[in-house]
Amino acid sequence: MFKGSIVALVTPFSAGKVDEKSYVELIEWHIEQGTHGIVPCGTTGESATLTFEEHKRVVELCVNTVDKRIPVIAGAGSNSTAEATILTKYAADAGADAALLVSPYYNKPTQEGLYRHYMTIASSVSLPFFIYNVPGRTAMAVSPETIARLSTHENIIGVKDAVGNLSHTSNVIGLCGDDFTVLSGDDFLTFPMMAIGGKGVISVSANIVPNKISAMTDAFYAGEWDRAKELHYETQDLSSAMFIESNPIPVKTALALMGKINGELRLPLCEMSQMNNEKLQAVLRKMSLLDKPL
Repeated sequence: MFKGSIVALVTPFSAGKVDEKSYVELIEWHIEQGTHGIVPCGTTGESATLTFEEHKRVVELCVNTVDKRIPVIAGAGSNSTAEATILTKYAADAGADAALLVSPYYNKPTQEGLYRHYMTIASSVSLPFFIYNVPGRTAMAVSPETIARLSTHENIIGVKDAVGNLSHTSNVIGLCGDDFTVLSGDDFLTFPMMAIGGKGVISVSANIVPNKISAMTDAFYAGEWDRAKELHYETQDLSSAMFIESNPIPVKTALALMGKINGELRLPLCEMSQMNNEKLQAVLRKMSLLDKPL
């Protein structure tokens, strides 16, 4: 159920509020373009600056708009176990198919603390969820051994792996087996990660080229590895450009340049520098996504 190209969807804003009309339009566009799943309220969705009520509303709007056409994996993580449990329960009540829980950030728990955090949530909520392992943002990596311990719980079904190290990923897959779903958290590693047993990607780049990211994973599953590799390299520059500044600054800027949203961000995120904006435009023009500078 959870494989292929799953977009980490941006949250469009207008005049400081969630732009619900643009959000619904983005979801419909993704379904038309072949996206295999949607993550609302992830890092790319600026979950860190959504209020509790906004977070709930965005999840609800996504679930209702998708209407079971593709899976919805709702962002529900927190550095507070109690708060993450509340958000996961809400995702379940809203009708999400699964949740995505970032490992606790800033407070730097031990591996035992991480284990207890996830097990507490898994034992409190009847909703399958993915661990989100992104030490570049959280300061602590969930080790392969800890992930293997957690994988024995029926509600802990996989991991979004944004460690950026294929050796780590290989260890996770080797310890947890094929029934545990490993999804890439780095677009530039999706193809090689699938080659060692990953099932797909939770993608930033899919916000911009949903058809190409879904086509790459489709080609891989069809055994068309040369085509999958071709699409990997075709989207490589875009994947790099998505992190030319902190995510989601580049992806929202790109969507604004493409006329999909207005590009509004919430502080402490701010507009992209002019130099990086020009670099981003060059990549978009190279991919025929932007005819001329705006």
